[in-house]
Amino acid sequence: MKTTTISNLNAMKAAGDKFAVITAYDYTFSRMIETAGIEVTLVGDSLGNVIQGRDSTIPVTVDEMAYHTEIVKRGNSRTLLMTDMPFMSYANENQAMENAAILMQAGAQMVKLEGGEWLAETVYMLTERGIPVCGHVGLTPQSVHKLGGYKVQGKEEESAQQMIAEAQILEEAGADLIVVECVPSSLGRELSQALHIPVIGIGAGPDTDAQVLVLQDMLGISQRLPKFSKNFLDQNSSIQEAIIAYGNEVRSGAFPCAEHCFK
Repeated sequence: MKTTTISNLNAMKAAGDKFAVITAYDYTFSRMIETAGIEVTLVGDSLGNVIQGRDSTIPVTVDEMAYHTEIVKRGNSRTLLMTDMPFMSYANENQAMENAAILMQAGAQMVKLEGGEWLAETVYMLTERGIPVCGHVGLTPQSVHKLGGYKVQGKEEESAQQMIAEAQILEEAGADLIVVECVPSSLGRELSQALHIPVIGIGAGPDTDAQVLVLQDMLGISQRLPKFSKNFLDQNSSIQEAIIAYGNEVRSGAFPCAEHCFK
């Protein structure tokens, strides 16, 4: 497997080739993800749920994200390593710069931030200083209390068009990737067509440029499997084979299928 770069991902989008993203939180799984040829590894603040046993991502700290980034980096040198900036770690530009620097020095090659137009100046400031940024629109777990729970977003035409407009603003500000979570499949397709940068879907239908899943979900070991996920371990004899199967199904377009999508 060649080392994945932002340029590689842009070329894949231009060619119509899909790529796979998966979360990792430790050295062992990080090694397995690299060996499986997955293009992007995300150190997600979902560690609050699946590693720490919390009911949301909100309690996760920058220090915890830096620690997990450092140990994931030790196991993986060829995938693009992206790290979530946790709740309230980028409430203003100075705070964002300081905390993004901590995560980059821990080994991240890109940081991910949740939000829309209000983040444009922060995205511009970070990218101007050499810090690649991935945006995150749709269902944003750090705003779960404001959203009233884990609900599908962008179901109405007005909210869908607003989401596309805000994603375009983030792209113009310098974002290199966008994650879109829990939206109707039609909106996932529209977003991917509207943006020049790759769009990574999670519960956003089959037509985004890439897919991301939480490791524990795709192995079927979470307490509750989300609708948009699939247990890849169920039909494979090992964890390594399950991760390989996930990557292959994403690239071929076999995953996600209709049962994993929202209308």
